[in-house]
Amino acid sequence: MSGCCHASVETAERDPVCGMAVDPASTPHHADHADRTYHFCGARCRERFLASPHEYLDHQPGPAADDCCHGHAGPVANAHAHTVKDPVCGMDVDPHATPHRAEHAGRTWYFCSARCRERFVAAPGDFLGERAAPAPDPGAIYTCPMHPEVRQVGPGDCPKCGMALEPLAPSAEADDGGEVKALARRFGWLVALTLPVLVLAMGPHVVGHPWPMRWAGVLGWIEALLASVVVLWGGAPFFRRGWRSLRPWSPNMYTLIALGTGVAWLYSVVALLAPGLFPAGFRLHGRVGVYFESAAVIVALVTLGDWLELRARRRTGEALKALLGLAPKTAHRLEHGHEHEVPLEAVGVGDLLRVRPGEKVPVDGVAIEGESHVDESMLTGEPMPVAKAAGDRLTAGTVNQDGTLVLRAEKIGGETMLAQIVALVAQAQRSRAPLQRVADRVAAWFVPAVVAVAALAFAAWAVFGPEPRLAHALIAAVSVLIIACPCALGLATPISIMVASGRGAQAGALFRDAAAIEALHRVDTLVLDKTGTLTEGRPTLREVVAVGGLPRERLLALAAALERASEHPLARAIVAGASDEGVTVAAATGFRALTGRGVRGQVDGSEVALGNARLLEELGVPLDGAATQQAERLRGDGATVMFLAVDGALAGLIAVADRIKADTPAALDTLRREGLRIVMLTGDNATTAQAVARQLRIDEVHADVSPADKAAVVERLKREGRRVAMAGDGINDAPALAAADVGIAMGGGTDVAMESAQVTLVKGELSAIARARGLSQATVRNIRQNLFFAFVYNAVGVPVAAGVLYPVLGVVLSPMVAALAMSLSSVSVVTNALRLRRLRF
Repeated sequence: MSGCCHASVETAERDPVCGMAVDPASTPHHADHADRTYHFCGARCRERFLASPHEYLDHQPGPAADDCCHGHAGPVANAHAHTVKDPVCGMDVDPHATPHRAEHAGRTWYFCSARCRERFVAAPGDFLGERAAPAPDPGAIYTCPMHPEVRQVGPGDCPKCGMALEPLAPSAEADDGGEVKALARRFGWLVALTLPVLVLAMGPHVVGHPWPMRWAGVLGWIEALLASVVVLWGGAPFFRRGWRSLRPWSPNMYTLIALGTGVAWLYSVVALLAPGLFPAGFRLHGRVGVYFESAAVIVALVTLGDWLELRARRRTGEALKALLGLAPKTAHRLEHGHEHEVPLEAVGVGDLLRVRPGEKVPVDGVAIEGESHVDESMLTGEPMPVAKAAGDRLTAGTVNQDGTLVLRAEKIGGETMLAQIVALVAQAQRSRAPLQRVADRVAAWFVPAVVAVAALAFAAWAVFGPEPRLAHALIAAVSVLIIACPCALGLATPISIMVASGRGAQAGALFRDAAAIEALHRVDTLVLDKTGTLTEGRPTLREVVAVGGLPRERLLALAAALERASEHPLARAIVAGASDEGVTVAAATGFRALTGRGVRGQVDGSEVALGNARLLEELGVPLDGAATQQAERLRGDGATVMFLAVDGALAGLIAVADRIKADTPAALDTLRREGLRIVMLTGDNATTAQAVARQLRIDEVHADVSPADKAAVVERLKREGRRVAMAGDGINDAPALAAADVGIAMGGGTDVAMESAQVTLVKGELSAIARARGLSQATVRNIRQNLFFAFVYNAVGVPVAAGVLYPVLGVVLSPMVAALAMSLSSVSVVTNALRLRRLRF
C-alpha cells in the first residue's frame, strides 16, 4: 500500500451509492445484483441501491485510488466528476451523496441544501422556466359516501343520490362546520317563515271557527306568499337534486321529495288562483282546499333531517382527524451545529431532527442520539411508554416523554406510517361492502315502485275514499312520495363502514376495504406464520456448545467474525450475542454466503464454516452422534442450531432462538375460545416448529414449507370448506396472504406482505386480530340492523301513508308527519352506525 493512513483501503471497495471506501470483510451491508455482490457503508445506502440499482451503476466511477489520506478520498473525488446543477442556486451537486432531492414532472432534481429544496418544491416553475399546471389538491376533491365513483373538485351534491359530497382526503385542519352551519341557518329561516303559515292554516281548526271573512282573503295570500318562499327558496336544493337525478336516470330520495312538495305547492297555487278549474271531488263545504302548510312544513322538516344527518356524518371522520392531528406542524432540524424550526413539509430524508421532551415525533426515523421514553399508544393503544435509545425506530405522531432524542429522518410526508394509516383508512371508508349489493338491487327499482304505489293510492282514494275524494287522494299520494326513503337504504352500509374503519385504526387494525371488514367475521381458521408473527422475529443467542478442544469464547468469536458480514437475522443474533458478552471479534476474509446451507471464510488464518448439516456434508466434516443428539435437544427447546467447523473439524454448536411474543399465548387463547382453528406454517425444521406448537397449543403444524407450499396449504383448507385468514410478515408469506380469504399483515413486516393483505396490524400484535375480528362482527351486525330498519320502515311506512289503516282504524297519515318520519329514518341509521365508535374490546 502506498501512503495511506487507513490500512483497510488496500482491500476496500467503493460504495456504489455514496462513493465511500468500504471494507467488504467488515461491513454488514451488502447486496447481490447481476451476479455480483456490492458492499455499502450503511443500511441507507443499501436501501437506495436496492430501490434503483441502475441509477448507481450506469455512472459508476473507477476503483478506489491507491493514494488515500482518509480512506475514501479517491472514490469521492472521482464521484464529483458526475455532478448535476442545483436548479435553484446553480451549485454542483453530487446526486449520490446529497440527501436533498425532489420529484417533479417525472424527473428527480438534486439540491445542495434543504433550503434550496424548499424553494423548489414551493414553486418549481420559477426555477425551470415553466409553469406546469398544478395537479388538483387531494383535499379539494370531493366524493359521495354512497357512490365513491363520483368525484369532483370542490363541494357539491351527488348526481346519483343527491347527498352532500365529502372531502376525498381527510384534513387535519379544524373543520369549522361551514356546511353544517349554513344548513342550520337555512333551517332557522325556514322555521321562521313556516310557523306563520302553520298558524294561519291550522289556527281555525285549533280555535274551532274560521278566520273572519274580511281577513280571510288577505291571510290566504300571506299564507301563499310565505309558503312559496319556503318551497321555492328553501326547497330549491331538493328540486335541483331531484332534476339532476333524472338526467342519469338515477331517481332517489330527492326525486320523491321534489315530486311530492312540487305537486302539493302547485296544486295549492292553482286552487288559490283558479278554484273554478277543480271538480266537486276536490271541494269541501264548497271550497277547494289548499295545502301550502304541508308543502312548507315538508321542506322545513326535510331540511332539519338533512342538517341532523350531515352533522352526524361529520362525526364519522373524527377518528381520522384525530390521527391526522397527531403529526406536528413543525420540526427542529439540525444543520451545521445549529438548530432551526422548519415546517414539516421542509424536512427531507436524511435530515437530523431534535425531539424535546413533550414534543411529538415529526417523521419516521431512527434515533441516533439520546435516551427517552416514547408514548406509542397511537399505534398500540397501550398507555405504557416504550424506552428508546440510539438505534431504535421512532414513528411520526408518537410523543417523546422525558429525554431529548436526535433522529435521522427516513420516511417523510405520505411515506410515514401515520400517513399510510390515514390513507388506508380513508380508502376503506370509501369502499363498498358485499352487503351493499342488497341495498343497490332494491334501490334500482325502489323509486319507480314508490311512484307506482302513489299512483295506485291516488286512484284508490279517488274511487273509494270519502268526500272530497280527490283531495284525500292527493294527500295520500303526496304522503307516499314523502315518507319513502331510499336514502336510509343507501346509507345503511357505507355509514357503518366509515365508522368501523376509523375505530379499527384506533384499535391498531387497518382494513384495506369494506369487503375485508365483512369477510373477517366469517373466518373459522387462522393460519399463522411462525417467525415475526408468533415470535418476535429477532432471534437471540441461546447457547454455545463446545465439541472439540476450543473454548466457548473462542467459538463465539469465530462465529461472530464470520457472520458479521451477513445480514441474516440469525447472523445478527450471533454478532449481538458476542458483543453483549464482550468478545473480541476479528475480521473475516474470503466471506461466502451459501444459500440454504450457511457461510464460510477465513478468520485469523483458520478455515471456518457455520451452517447446517448439509454444509458440513459438502465440506466433508464428520458429524458424530453426540453432536446430533445435542442439536436435537436444543431444537426440542425451540432453538435453531448451526454447526461450527474449524479447519475441517467439528468444533461446536451455536443455538439461536426466537422468543415468542409476550401477547401471543393470551391472544391465541382468545381466538380459540371464539372457535377458530389455529394452523402454523414455517420454513423452520419440524423439531423447532413442534416445540413452539407445544408451548402455544397450536392445532396443526406445517414445517419446512416454502412460500409456494404455504399458499398450497391455504388453498387446501379453502377447498375443505374453511374460511381462512392468513397472518404473516415476510415476503415469503405474500403468496399465502393473497390466497387467503382474508390476508393479515403484521405491521412490522415487509411492504410486500402489507400490499398482499387486506388487514394490517399496525404493531404486529396477535391480540389485534381478536380486536379486528370483534370489530368485524360488530360492524356486520350494525349493517344488518341498519338494513333491517330501512326495509321495515319502508315496508310499514309506505302502506300506512297510502291509507291501508283507514278502513280499519280511520287513520290517515298527514304529509307533514310523513316528512318528519322520512327525515328521522336517515338520522336513525347514522346514529346507529355511530354506536361502533364506543365499541370496547
